Amino acid sequence: MHSHAEHNHPTVKGKNLWYSILLNIVITVAQVIGGLLSGSLSLLSDALHNFSDVISLIISFIANRIAGKEASYNKTFGYKRAEIIAAFVNALSLIVIAILLIKEAVFRFLDPQPIESNLVIGLAILAIIGNGLSVLLMKNDSKTNMNMRSAYLHLFTDMLASVAVLIGGLLMKFYQIFWVDSLLTVAIAIYLIFVGWDLLKDSFKVLMLFTPSEIPLKTIAEEICKIEEVKNMHHIHVWQLNETETHLEAHIDFKEDITLSQFDTILVKIENKIREYGINHINIQPEFNKPDNKSIIVQD
Repeated sequence: MHSHAEHNHPTVKGKNLWYSILLNIVITVAQVIGGLLSGSLSLLSDALHNFSDVISLIISFIANRIAGKEASYNKTFGYKRAEIIAAFVNALSLIVIAILLIKEAVFRFLDPQPIESNLVIGLAILAIIGNGLSVLLMKNDSKTNMNMRSAYLHLFTDMLASVAVLIGGLLMKFYQIFWVDSLLTVAIAIYLIFVGWDLLKDSFKVLMLFTPSEIPLKTIAEEICKIEEVKNMHHIHVWQLNETETHLEAHIDFKEDITLSQFDTILVKIENKIREYGINHINIQPEFNKPDNKSIIVQD
């Protein structure tokens, strides 16, 4: 017997993501031109960072659109996992970008070169404004959607990187301290690794069908076994399809050979208890004296 709990799926505003893509394309083009004219490696590096984020945002935008497609006979879950895959790819790219930034920062630290600081300062301010607007556009959606959160993190770190470039430009202009840009780049890269790793782990767990850490399987089984007619709850599987759907399937061994109508009545009690743990898709297989493995976890 399969049950779907009544639950609301938050509407993600893909158009905000599209606006962010356009803003970042403008920023990237401006930084590439400015970096070539000023001779600033930090500006070119930030442009590369922004360009990689444009690609990540496009991936997120496509995934957001695909995820809304309906299920079919050969795709019974539809494309609901598309955004989780996008979140995983984006998180992985955050870490890769951070490593490349650290490598570039080391080279720049060993060989600092004077650059046209006025152009760097102006373009850094432009990038901060553009990325700041993008962050504001994505903030609400990032709270409820893993894919949007990955895009939001990319944009937020872009803004931080631009702040670092601005600070570096000011220090270079007034104090001729050229190595500070490398130091700030390393700091931002470490932050990129930190946030990227958390998102990578979360999306990996969902893709691997791991049981959500907040779901206590033993406790759920014990609670279900307190129902008078239930003898045993076993062969349990719990997984997240995406961020809004958590599924549970299990076998329930009954003390008596009950009728189907009796089972339907008891099933309501079982579902109500399970839903208390945030599980909204429930599939129960009833059994009576079936000679199968009665362990809570059974390897299929």
